[in-house]
Amino acid sequence: MTQQLVNDEAISELDISHLVTEDDTPVDNIQSEKQQRLLVEPLCSAKALPAPFLATANVGLFYQLKVDPIVPDAMLSLGVQYPEDFSQKRNRSYFVWEFGKVPEVCIEVVSNQEGDEVILSRKSRQKGKIVSKKEIYAQIKVPYYVVFDPLQQIQGQDEMKGALLRVWAISADGYTELTSNEGIREVGQSVWLNAARVGLTLWEGQFEDELNRVWLRWCDRNGTVIPTGAERAEAAEARAEDAELKAQRLAERLRSMGIDPD
Repeated sequence: MTQQLVNDEAISELDISHLVTEDDTPVDNIQSEKQQRLLVEPLCSAKALPAPFLATANVGLFYQLKVDPIVPDAMLSLGVQYPEDFSQKRNRSYFVWEFGKVPEVCIEVVSNQEGDEVILSRKSRQKGKIVSKKEIYAQIKVPYYVVFDPLQQIQGQDEMKGALLRVWAISADGYTELTSNEGIREVGQSVWLNAARVGLTLWEGQFEDELNRVWLRWCDRNGTVIPTGAERAEAAEARAEDAELKAQRLAERLRSMGIDPD
């Protein structure tokens, strides 16, 4: 993974001035962008994992100095701190040699047939590419690789095979599928990522609009989704309203018995 690096002292002095860490080019559709935020915000706002951890979306993962980065739609890395000074270039992307480890989870959300999430597309082969994203993540030994295909764009026999969600776990021989042969196809089905201390599930509901859609969500061992900040606030408001309604009913009952509730 970092064979070009000589030793720990050299790592801290690497010249990364030539690396393109931000190109300011919009590359995702609206649904993918919303999905990315739904995979980041709940982990951070709910403090669902022991600190420190880093959850981020659409950020370059630099795994070798002279190799182009891979950019997962979302990634989770346990036991690492967010840098304090984002003015430093080395703090604005995920440099494996800076954080000292690869992320535990990398997630790709399929938006078209040319993303190379599982196998190389024909267009990529014509351009001379030789490895898919899945192969890259396996080579650098990311513990869990997740592909979510909400629009069913890559459903071939060597790809998703009818599933909306597939998860692979690293082993001595590369990736072994963690989900079943059928993959995850139905809302409510979940998969637990033991080393990441969190699970993933398909969830149908409203997120920032009034339409029900199928989303990929983090969950606990029981498959219960980790709520967003807005969902937690809504639940707290509902509990407060329920408590107030119960108090009003109790007061009315006491009055009917000739007792002053005050």
